[in-house]
Amino acid sequence: MKGTHRTPGRRSRGPGRVLGLLLALVAAIGLTSTTAPAVPRHEHASSARLPRLAAASRDTVAAMQPSWNLGNTLDAIPDETSWGNPLATKALFDTIKAQGFRSVRIPVTWSGHQSSTAPYTIDATWMNRVEQVVDWALADGLYVVINVHHDSWQWISAMATDHDNVLARFKATWTQIAAAFRDTSQALLFESNNEPQFDNTTDAQGNQYNNELNTAFHTVVRRSGGGNATRLLMLPSLHTNAGQDFLDVLVSEMKSLNDPRLVATVHFYGWYPFSVNIAGGTQFDATAQKDMSDTFSRIRTTLTSQGIPVYLGEYGLLSYPDHNHPARVEPGEALKYFEQFGYEARAAGVTTALWDAFNFLNRSTLQWRDPALIDQIKSGWTTRSGTASSDRIFLAKSDAITARTLTLNPNGHAFRGLWQGSSKLARGRDYTVSGDRLTLTAAALTRLAGNRAYGINATEARFSRGLPWKIHVTTYDRPVLSDATGDTNGVTIPTRFRGDLLATMEATYADGGNAGPTDWTPYQEFNEAFSPDYPDDALLLTSKFVNSLRDGAQATLVFHFWSGATATYRVTKSASSVTGTVG
Repeated sequence: MKGTHRTPGRRSRGPGRVLGLLLALVAAIGLTSTTAPAVPRHEHASSARLPRLAAASRDTVAAMQPSWNLGNTLDAIPDETSWGNPLATKALFDTIKAQGFRSVRIPVTWSGHQSSTAPYTIDATWMNRVEQVVDWALADGLYVVINVHHDSWQWISAMATDHDNVLARFKATWTQIAAAFRDTSQALLFESNNEPQFDNTTDAQGNQYNNELNTAFHTVVRRSGGGNATRLLMLPSLHTNAGQDFLDVLVSEMKSLNDPRLVATVHFYGWYPFSVNIAGGTQFDATAQKDMSDTFSRIRTTLTSQGIPVYLGEYGLLSYPDHNHPARVEPGEALKYFEQFGYEARAAGVTTALWDAFNFLNRSTLQWRDPALIDQIKSGWTTRSGTASSDRIFLAKSDAITARTLTLNPNGHAFRGLWQGSSKLARGRDYTVSGDRLTLTAAALTRLAGNRAYGINATEARFSRGLPWKIHVTTYDRPVLSDATGDTNGVTIPTRFRGDLLATMEATYADGGNAGPTDWTPYQEFNEAFSPDYPDDALLLTSKFVNSLRDGAQATLVFHFWSGATATYRVTKSASSVTGTVG
């Protein structure tokens, strides 16, 4: 995701024939692969529109930026449409290309279309479908990555207790994939294994198994010849984790293979408490920001500055956006996350692939579900954007309106002023600026609040470059909760939100212990332990939450709202009955 790209020209063949022969020779004397049946040939797309391949691997990977994931599709279990997406189409890739993406990652789960015993034959119909989807993307001039995806936890994770069978199946799987795509353009890349994980192992043991699989993958593909002798191959760290220890092991493995056509791959979903809204992680605060900057600093120091290309195969937030549930992450905080992500990735020289399971692009309409969010992501491909300490100013309906102040973060740009729609607000009368402090006057906020009905009016701060920062002026009053009863299926608390929005819930017992399924923090996980139901004026305590409560022990809940308001509620479970009271 960074900018648009030119119509690609002719492709080159990468390293010369001598290097290709040397690589094939190295592969031939490596590990022996499991014999697998030949796969029926598939007529691949014309090379007329294929991307130009650079001589250096890092230049090719750089040309793949930005990238996008066809998530929850060919990786879905058991079939392509099982996880709610429609069948992939050529029009889908036309859209991705038109939106400025230069490459796509097509995750593939093979296990449901493969015999689980030797010779581990992949169903020809499934292989042909994968080839068809790959060819559609290639025909649009996109680079393409395919992999072995959810197989990682379905059967590869058993390697510690079923080593020989797992290794044999892994090699047989890649033998068949390599044969099917042997003559495909080198704009196609192979990725060894998605998020490698191994049951009941230490990190040291997991690193050993991951190295063994990466080596087997490398040998099987290289010895298959044809375009595979020089095809770019992606090797993941254990768990695709970018921690220093994991990166060091991956670098050592790549050096041992002594192959210039290798790419490192990791994933990034942010500081966990913020990514899922747990443990009070409601904001993209200094801790979450440092976690991101430290991650990219490690990647830059350990990999890209050493000439090792990096493809960040998945990024985003673990639970946002999700248009089937209330938003766990406040939209302005998410925008700040993606804004900094774009900057950090560019500074580190990393190619990034947005994980899109269904939540960004509506696969049925081929329209972005949240244009403002995707605009921020796209803007980050080329420049920074200014932000502020918040995108919301809450005005209590019951109080007099007074001036309110936000802290600007111009990110290297100049502040140009405030606008409401096409009308520019007057500096001095509507707002003042002192250093990085932006103050909206009482007069301006009174005008923006209008008749003071519950809800939002908006203005925006504009900067010399990048996107404007929207400021949502919201009229609210303190939410009002009511008594309720329920059972172990959950409790529905009647709630008048009155223009406010829920941020998090704190749950404790009288003895100071934490109440709820997440016992290491009082702040429970949004949408897992509790959830707002704005249309039906309710707060929901989930079955997961109420079933975790101690029988007969009253739990005190404190609901925190984005206005700063709080509401205290008390819940007691007695056998299968649950009672909730206000205050």
